[in-house]
Amino acid sequence: MSEKWKFIEDEIQKLKDDGVYRKLPVNYGPCDNEIELDGRKVINLSSNNYLGFANHPRVKKAAKEAVDKYGAGAGAVRTIVGNQDLIERLEELLAEFKREEAVICFQSGLNCNIGTIQAVTAKGDLIVSDELNHASIIDGVRLSQADKAIYKHNDMADLERILKKRRKDYANVFIITDGVFSMDGDLADLPRIVELAKEHDCLTYVDDAHGSGVLGESGRGTVDHFGLHGEIDFIVGTLSKAIGIVGGYVATKQSVKDWLLHRARPLLFSTALPPAATAATIESVKMLMESEEHTEKLWANAEHFKKSLRDLGFDIGESETPITPVMIGGEAKTMDFSKALLDEGVFVSGIVFPTVPKNKGRCRVMISAAHTRENLDKAIAAFERVGRKLGVI
Repeated sequence: MSEKWKFIEDEIQKLKDDGVYRKLPVNYGPCDNEIELDGRKVINLSSNNYLGFANHPRVKKAAKEAVDKYGAGAGAVRTIVGNQDLIERLEELLAEFKREEAVICFQSGLNCNIGTIQAVTAKGDLIVSDELNHASIIDGVRLSQADKAIYKHNDMADLERILKKRRKDYANVFIITDGVFSMDGDLADLPRIVELAKEHDCLTYVDDAHGSGVLGESGRGTVDHFGLHGEIDFIVGTLSKAIGIVGGYVATKQSVKDWLLHRARPLLFSTALPPAATAATIESVKMLMESEEHTEKLWANAEHFKKSLRDLGFDIGESETPITPVMIGGEAKTMDFSKALLDEGVFVSGIVFPTVPKNKGRCRVMISAAHTRENLDKAIAAFERVGRKLGVI
């Protein structure tokens, strides 16, 4: 490589020196409870496929039928070529599911945040954001012309302090938070946030990527879990986690949906979701609305796994959801722990800086309804062996 690329090579070498350089493994089959990783069958504890829908026969059938009818691609941006009726049906179904006035779908959850935040805020507004919000929220805030303030994680006293001090200086104030915080699995204090928003005349914005399909009645999300329908102004959800496909959506007012179709840049400058993904998503949402069996199985699996690791002496933080962060500490040790688990036939990605703060590395376990009790017990035994070998327990 030429000298002009040396700055990149130096950065990669630093990753290697710090013990955090990784080469992505290759999965040779569907994303499921067990996967063929680099030619070897392992238990998969790294996927966001909470309900096992990514490889569900009903979902796959819907995708195949959509390709036969609509083709492989959407063809263009929605505002140029128009909506396929599939997109219309999906947005109507999601609005019914979420019990909100309107829904607009984006190509990803990340696109929801970077597209919506910049479109609904302006110079003279203030965004007040939780310090542990997802990177897509951070990027959306950076794209906005609004001022920003960061409150300490889930610290309602700090949020109130900021609002008391600064609300009077701005036209609109947006309180933005994750519903479920993806690295720790804890929940935002949405009831108190709504109270403060009413008291200080603020708009509320919740990214519920890890709550959708997991919390609330039939997985309707964190807003449903707290009984706050109609109290949150913007609810962002993803279609790539519990729903099992790809894409994201914003549940909001019809007027906001109309505005986003005119000003949300990912909708204006990127091709719409492909028909197969849209039809598969419709089927997944129908399955959620039909029964709570999938979410009940997810929670039963999560409770069994979390109790077992606590009993072994692992620090799994304060998670209130199936997300189970197994705290290791240093970056290199975290990656060593992840590699040792893989040697035991259990795939759990190590999460280190900059995704989490330095020396707060963890192996984040993602439990699924697709896991069998045998899968989980084998994984628990592997955690115990590796934990004792590396001195974590």
